[in-house]
Amino acid sequence: MPNLFSSLKIKSVELKNRIVTSPMCEYSSVDGFANDWHLVHLGTRAVGGAGLIFTEAAAVSPEGRISFADLGIWKDEHIEKLQQITSFISAQHAVPGIQLGHAGRKASSEQPWNGGKQIPAANTNGWHNFAPTAIPFNIDTEPPLELDQNGIEKVITDFRLAALRSLKAGFKVIELHAAHGYLINEFMSPMSNKRVDKYGGSFENRIRLLLEITTAVKEVWPDDLPLFVRISAVEWVDGGWSIDDSVKLGHILKEAGIDLLDCSSGGNSAHQKITIKPGYQVEFAATVRRQSAIPTGAVGLITEPQQANLIIEKEEADLVFLARELLRDPYFPLRAAHILKQEVKWPDQYERAHFRPIK
Repeated sequence: MPNLFSSLKIKSVELKNRIVTSPMCEYSSVDGFANDWHLVHLGTRAVGGAGLIFTEAAAVSPEGRISFADLGIWKDEHIEKLQQITSFISAQHAVPGIQLGHAGRKASSEQPWNGGKQIPAANTNGWHNFAPTAIPFNIDTEPPLELDQNGIEKVITDFRLAALRSLKAGFKVIELHAAHGYLINEFMSPMSNKRVDKYGGSFENRIRLLLEITTAVKEVWPDDLPLFVRISAVEWVDGGWSIDDSVKLGHILKEAGIDLLDCSSGGNSAHQKITIKPGYQVEFAATVRRQSAIPTGAVGLITEPQQANLIIEKEEADLVFLARELLRDPYFPLRAAHILKQEVKWPDQYERAHFRPIK
């Protein structure tokens, strides 16, 4: 029976355990550049024992940033610092991963500790947003500009070039961000996509952008390296994207060569109604895994070692993505191994503080 500290091989990449540092925005970049904050933030989680370490969503274009302070990978100059980060993560026997994203109509925002509201395009640090349809996220935001065919082709090219830069930077896993109300998710949802061309209307049309991005990325991403997709498995609004849609998508993405679906939820509607409880999104990963026969990642208020371990033991998901808990405790994996009586390799520098397995 697998457990939280079982290794997992996906293509040529072997993860030492099932614990993933989930992509978490740091809002600490200037012009998209990673810096020492990102090195220490991501490096600490690698030292702390997580098997796979994802960057925050790295914007594939300047206009694709959530905020002016987001990480980016839209130009070659971004690569050098990212290489330092991936080298350090790899030296800790962890796997470096990068999430590629475009914020769509939720772009051009202030940092969350400064209110997080959208910055008007005419203001400093603001720009025009793009979306499948000119529908604002809520009444307090400017309507986005509707992408035309040239704009869509640019987005696809931006993802392709970002994937190529990710490879040069030393990343071993890419995750495409198709969740939380950002651009790809906006195309997928009938709530935000009212187009009447080949990218709108039917389910098949609404997922077209995701599939075209997947194809473009796979043109430059090696076949032996994993490619994940993060989805919002349900939209939490009547008439929105449903778990049945996610199961259907799982079948299609598996055939398209996607190796794992990271199953989150929500984020595309200001009117969503979410019932939050510990592990409240795990059932989505379990359903997609069972009905689509594609590996999944579970997320959502997973805070205890026993809770995370049970998800793997019950085969509800193949990986457990931790976010806030790893902000609170970067060494959660080492502590979890002690609690679960699993022997793991500590960094030599920290060996003197090693928890010994409980007999």
